[in-house]
Amino acid sequence: MLATIADLPSIPYRDPATAVMADPQVPEEKRYCANPACGKPVGRSREGRPGLTDGFCPHCRTQFSFTPKLAKGDLVAGQYRVLGCLAHGGLGWIYLASDENLDGRWVVLKGLLNTMDAEALAAAEAERKFLTTVDHPNIVKIFNFQRSAGLGYIVMEYVGGQSLHELRRQGPLPLREVLMYGRELLHAFGYLHEQGLVYCDLKPANVIRVGKRLKLIDLGAVQPFGSPVGSSWVTPGYHAPELESRPSSVASDLYTVARTLAVLAISGFSPASGGVPNPLPEDCGHPSFTRLLRRATAADPAARFQSAWEMEEQLVGVLREVSALEDGVPYPAPSTLFGPERTAVGTALSESDERVFGPLDPMTAAAALPVPLTDPGDPAAGALAGLLGSEGPELIAQLAGMPQTPETKLMRVRLLAEEASAEAPAVLDELERELPGDWRVTWYRGALALAAGQADLAVACFDACLSALPGELAPKLALAFALECAGRPAATWYDVVWRTDRAYVSAAFGLARSGRMEVLDEVPATSVYRVAAQVALAASVVRRPDLTGLQPSDLVAAVDRVSNQKGLDARHRDVLTAELLGGALSWLETDPPAPPKGMRLGGAPFTAQGLRRRLESIYRRLAVQADSRQERHAFIDLANSVRPRTWW
Repeated sequence: MLATIADLPSIPYRDPATAVMADPQVPEEKRYCANPACGKPVGRSREGRPGLTDGFCPHCRTQFSFTPKLAKGDLVAGQYRVLGCLAHGGLGWIYLASDENLDGRWVVLKGLLNTMDAEALAAAEAERKFLTTVDHPNIVKIFNFQRSAGLGYIVMEYVGGQSLHELRRQGPLPLREVLMYGRELLHAFGYLHEQGLVYCDLKPANVIRVGKRLKLIDLGAVQPFGSPVGSSWVTPGYHAPELESRPSSVASDLYTVARTLAVLAISGFSPASGGVPNPLPEDCGHPSFTRLLRRATAADPAARFQSAWEMEEQLVGVLREVSALEDGVPYPAPSTLFGPERTAVGTALSESDERVFGPLDPMTAAAALPVPLTDPGDPAAGALAGLLGSEGPELIAQLAGMPQTPETKLMRVRLLAEEASAEAPAVLDELERELPGDWRVTWYRGALALAAGQADLAVACFDACLSALPGELAPKLALAFALECAGRPAATWYDVVWRTDRAYVSAAFGLARSGRMEVLDEVPATSVYRVAAQVALAASVVRRPDLTGLQPSDLVAAVDRVSNQKGLDARHRDVLTAELLGGALSWLETDPPAPPKGMRLGGAPFTAQGLRRRLESIYRRLAVQADSRQERHAFIDLANSVRPRTWW
């Protein structure tokens, strides 16, 4: 089972009394004019004199105040006894208080940072209307909204733990842990978005870990969809660039999630310098994580994830990859976007005795790719499900008689692409106009390019699909196929796929073709390709340029491997055994150290004469079973060529 935040070590609960600030002040570098048209620094030291916490902006004369309005012992609304200040945030002071109506339960009161800020006052009024209805385990609970001495305060639960900002100050967090946090954050964001709300100001300081829980705090920037441009608080380096001219949106919210994850995980990465956002590094520490961050922070909001659930699905895929790498065990899971691998490709032995496998056939690879699943909301989804099992011209003819929906058109273009049909490019162009930005069109362009032998174009298409779906294994397998067909290194992608999910057997054979034959021993015993894997392992012992490095035990193990395959028919077993015995005979002719006395190979003494007699008997048996006269004569010739020399 994939680990969750509940599997991480617990973070101790922090005693509220120890969290109170001894000298509550807003640092000078965080004091700015509240006038949106100004926004310049205020309250700064000058000529050796400390900056004022109350006064007027020297640039536009707007009044400012950064002084806490509540002191220890104050009673708010006849109910909340103040202990002191906990912190200051983007929109206000945060006080610790006890609820005297509920046996001293600790609560947090959030006021206004700059009490002369009319915009902040308006934001607080808006918070009163909807924040008390927010109820999610990953979001701090707002109890009510109270006034005291003409000022407003939000009353919320006290969450005593460590912020992710505090945890990050100790160094970059492990990627696996960061992804677990991301999953929790996306659950909270998904809930808010379903309520028509955007969080707007996510950063590590606004997320608290306590016990085995994660909670969003400081809801001061939360606002309904469609709120005016610039009406919410944002933090440089975290907020999406379009917020200068567009309202906050789901896409801009998810942008802040990605930037927060980047800050937590990437060593040396700072979100901003001098108030200017820093770009993500080229390498964010893990290829799939890098692509996840890049999609979520794309310059065009339409190119980002369009829902928290969509981003979470891809994040979980990356988490499975990272977990498989760290634990050394697969973390398989069915995809909601792709069907399973249709067949494993590249499993057959080469016809040449000098190599284990032949080159990967591009058209076969294209036809084996997992198929994108049908959208269940498509009008023709039910009818298409009834066509499962049909292929080729028959299916194309059936599709022609169905309503022309996106899914019927996509299925038709898949069939055309896999056949490298001359009609496919025009159909794809038409679909791209109908479904702009749909990754499935790019996927089928890649399938067409692969089937048509245009491997470099296929690489580009599948690479684009992978950037759109960084947590999916199917695009990684497709990219590996295309890279291999293009004569470029593909083992890295085959390795990611195989390490994460052993259902993609093509990945194991891809690794074997790259030289990692031992991986084939990991093909599950339940797989229909287990025999092919074992046969390839056996053949690899003698299908090598140089036999001088062989050990007798290698040859014995290879023959035993073939003999133990119950799913192998007798004829193929004889053919493979003969190849291995022939290889052993060639090895003996290199004048190696003699095999241990009494060692047997394939039921024969491990000597030149013993192997020749055994080979002769196998070839004569194969001759009897031959399908043609030509084949029979060939086996008889082989038998005659290997039989031991005698004097009679």
